[in-house]
Amino acid sequence: MNLLNRIEKLGNRLPDPATLFVIGTVVVILVSGWAAWQNWQVTSNIAGDFHARSLLSSEGIWWLLSHLVENFISFPPLGIVLVGMLGIGLAEASGLLPAMLRYFIVHVPEKLLTPATVFIGIMSSIALDAGYVVLPPIAAALYRAAGRSPLVGIAAVFAGISAGFSANISITALDPLLAGLTQAGAQVLLPGYHVAVTANWWFMIVSTLLLTLAGWLVTDWFVEPRQQKMESGTQKNVAAETDADALHHGLRNAMLALIAMFILVLLAVLIPGAPLHGQGNHFQRWVEATIPLLFLLLFFPGLVYGLTAGSVKNDRDVAKILGETMSRMGSYIVLAFFAAQFIECFKFSRLGEMMAIGGGQWLASLHIPTVMLLLCFIILVMSANLLIGSASAKYAFFAPVFVPMFMQVGISPELTQATYRVGDSVTNTITPLNPYMIIMLAYLQQYAKKAGIGTLVAMMLPYTVVFAIIWSLMLAIWYLSGFPLGPAGPLQINL
Repeated sequence: MNLLNRIEKLGNRLPDPATLFVIGTVVVILVSGWAAWQNWQVTSNIAGDFHARSLLSSEGIWWLLSHLVENFISFPPLGIVLVGMLGIGLAEASGLLPAMLRYFIVHVPEKLLTPATVFIGIMSSIALDAGYVVLPPIAAALYRAAGRSPLVGIAAVFAGISAGFSANISITALDPLLAGLTQAGAQVLLPGYHVAVTANWWFMIVSTLLLTLAGWLVTDWFVEPRQQKMESGTQKNVAAETDADALHHGLRNAMLALIAMFILVLLAVLIPGAPLHGQGNHFQRWVEATIPLLFLLLFFPGLVYGLTAGSVKNDRDVAKILGETMSRMGSYIVLAFFAAQFIECFKFSRLGEMMAIGGGQWLASLHIPTVMLLLCFIILVMSANLLIGSASAKYAFFAPVFVPMFMQVGISPELTQATYRVGDSVTNTITPLNPYMIIMLAYLQQYAKKAGIGTLVAMMLPYTVVFAIIWSLMLAIWYLSGFPLGPAGPLQINL
């Protein structure tokens, strides 16, 4: 507990992620001036010679001022994340995604309640943070109705939502965000390199199934035996009773719309001459159009659900929902602005290239097995996650250095990205900097009034340990198998 308290106090003293990028940009500017004055340089057999460039010079200051807007609007994850969120936002605000989560978890057999709870927790990341709000009270009520501790239900679903956040059977908003940052890092060495949104898809599908099994075993073997018997009395499952007819008809019509949209997309992919058939600029056309397709596959079923259930009545409601969705992205847009300046200043100064090339050459000289490098990177990210909760903020710092560094020892940018996702997820359930820890604690205290942060961390620690071990082993085995991480997701790169 003393260690956890120290971590919490230290983490709470850290500035906002946007402020961290401001500080990082200032540091890059100062270091670039020193490096240029000292005439720092590195030589790469692939990319040639790199000399440090000063952002304190007249040229550097003019570059920063003249590129401030361009840096922001060309930030790779910005547009694709916002477009994807339009579809997700309508599906969530109309009630489709919450209704799907409720319907799934309420209609599973009692014997499969735990794996279903963990699974739907993992899958809830398609709705971003909706799972944190919707699922824990439903899981607690279901477990209590089944004669089991509601705390166990909260723990199982929290493990899926948080420790398994990066995994999913579907492409989520996290995929384009990370792919954009990975691509920017890879272009340090290869300016024309492109990273597909689907690069980790197959790996994440298998991860979803593996983590569901792991969460089931941890719950039954470790977590549930430690919990006290269920409190007397029962709690009504309000979620299962609310607007049952509207939910049923809305879900039916939304599923019909989804099936129709999916068939149209499939035909557009398979029929020669159709819009999505064949090769695009860098990948298969349907791969390059993943984000627009995600938008369409969520937008229209969400619209149909809203019209059926009454949550959407006209075009003004749709415009209002989309506007509110974009307003909720305000903090991300601010973060993207300062992250873009940091990354581009890093590029201009060439400090990133010099660190990556120098570090890569050093790693190559050590001849460390690739699997060991990946495992060490997972541990580093897990540790950083205890102090910086934002996945995008951490990766914006890591990608410009570690992606090109690992490329020089043959590790593909896509594999570095997948490795990051493992480390970034598993410690989400125990870091005090997870903004939803307070919400989860409030759910716990409904059933255990004396529960504190230590109660929650102690309950979730077994999930973190087991998920970290199993997921890391899976990554190592996957790499050794040579199987791609997903469509356009190679494991290795030859420079």
